Amino acid sequence: MEIRIGIQNVTREIVIDSTETAESLTTKVTAAIADGGQLLLTDAKGRTILVPAATIGYVEIGAEEVRKVGFAH
Repeated sequence: MEIRIGIQNVTREIVIDSTETAESLTTKVTAAIADGGQLLLTDAKGRTILVPAATIGYVEIGAEEVRKVGFAH
């Protein structure tokens, strides 16, 4: 699942590919913003990303991708 994080006063956004569910990510983002701490995420390759919650402009959580088996047209 792709996550895009916009940072205040920065033109580029952070793009992360994660294996977490949308519900889990929403909970993490909401908690980080509510307590003013840091948003801690782990991408699909196991890297850890820390984003200060005070600098988050927006978070876009993509739709979960269902992996297809077999041949697709």
